[in-house]
Amino acid sequence: MLKENIFVGKGVLSQLPELVKKAGVRKAFVLADKHTYKAAGEQVCRLLTEAGIGYSKYIIEEDMPEPDEHTVGSVIMHFDTSCDLVIGVGSGVINDVSKILSNVSKSLYYIVATAPSMDGYASATSSMSRDGLKISLPSKCADVIFGDTDILKTAPDRMLLAGLGDMLAKYVSICDWRIAHVITGEYYSEEIAQMVRESLKKCVDNAYALLKREDEAVEAVFMGLINTGLAMALAGVSRPASGVEHYLSHTWDMRALEFGTGADLHGIQCGVGTLIAVKLFEKLRQTKPDREKALAYVAAFSYEEWSRTLRKFLGKGAEAMIELEEKEQKYSVEKHKKRLEIILEHWNEICRIMDEELPASEELETLMKSVGAPVTAEEIGQDEALAAVTFQATKDIRDKYVLSRLVWDLGVIDEVII
Repeated sequence: MLKENIFVGKGVLSQLPELVKKAGVRKAFVLADKHTYKAAGEQVCRLLTEAGIGYSKYIIEEDMPEPDEHTVGSVIMHFDTSCDLVIGVGSGVINDVSKILSNVSKSLYYIVATAPSMDGYASATSSMSRDGLKISLPSKCADVIFGDTDILKTAPDRMLLAGLGDMLAKYVSICDWRIAHVITGEYYSEEIAQMVRESLKKCVDNAYALLKREDEAVEAVFMGLINTGLAMALAGVSRPASGVEHYLSHTWDMRALEFGTGADLHGIQCGVGTLIAVKLFEKLRQTKPDREKALAYVAAFSYEEWSRTLRKFLGKGAEAMIELEEKEQKYSVEKHKKRLEIILEHWNEICRIMDEELPASEELETLMKSVGAPVTAEEIGQDEALAAVTFQATKDIRDKYVLSRLVWDLGVIDEVII
């Protein structure tokens, strides 16, 4: 994604026809849902018509389309194969599905953002539900991004807060990433992490002006989300933007799909997940690692029993997680011993990382409350009684070392979530 192909500011959508013509496009395919079509899709179609550019369109009529096999299949079946440009008009689901469609059809892809609500605009992956499990599918990075502040600032309050929540998540994602680098040796880039930190600071500095819909604040959040998408592309992994707080959101989404339980916008859930994670990190910070305690905990751990819990808690989505463990073997006693020795040897460094990356939970909660963002799982329709198993499940969603794996390795996962 080249920065010169990112158009952010007042009235930038007017440049769409010129860019389409410059690209030599034969025909465009406009994809929106019924809400985003009203927000910006009608304007896109009008601009194309006035410029004499041919297009087909498909408007998803569902109120809340899911990023799953059904939606992707429906969009592909309605795709006009004479088109060589996909123009997605929307945010989360529309963007994720459009990226898959453009990748499969080998088309150019332009996204017209309708809300500064999530960080996937500039990424080359799509956050999808497949067989009940939340996954990141390789797809296609947008060729051009339009973030017209005249459109973005008309987004509902909840979507503005979702964007802020997705940015606040970067406190935890960078912390998780640095700690994982120490323990597992996985790739880490300080340059990329700093790029994310700077974007996060701008968002926090402008948070109070966001719901006033001030152009500068809306643009700060949107560019923060774009920059974290670029950070993921540069890193080649989702680490710069996604940690255990995202896995809490994914777990809530999986239960919603399976059991019809409560679910909210991804960024809203990530914001709540961030506050939960920061509070758990604070508990961990007060913990003194104990080798014998950790070894005894793991020796007594029954993966068969945990598998039964996962199946009951997540339904069919648990099967992919259990299958992943067969390959990963993170619960192996021998692998655990090696990780534990590294943790014990580098505990002071791990604590320093927590101190450097994370805000105080009281400060974070105050900020979130001041802008009207939810701060508890209960406020977004989650059962507080299931908080413990929800957090425990996050260590199984992906093959990525996050906070829940660290506290399991230390044998204190049951203690920090009380």
